[in-house]
Amino acid sequence: MATYAYRCPACGAFDEIRPMGEAPERVECPRCAAPSPRAWTAPRLAGMNPALRSALAREEASRDEPEVVTRASGTTRR
Repeated sequence: MATYAYRCPACGAFDEIRPMGEAPERVECPRCAAPSPRAWTAPRLAGMNPALRSALAREEASRDEPEVVTRASGTTRR
């Protein structure tokens, strides 16, 4: 399920939870039933699991600046 943002002209912003990809362009406002258009927002990554967010950030950074290693992992220096 995904959360989609809508904005009622009279009442303001509200969210709708629907299956991913099934968000209509307009829904009725839950307060006044006015037709409300979908609002386009940035992904809500702040609510993501911190470990997953960190792993995704490392993976994205490695595309342009790969991490340089000097020895295989799991080996000890003598």
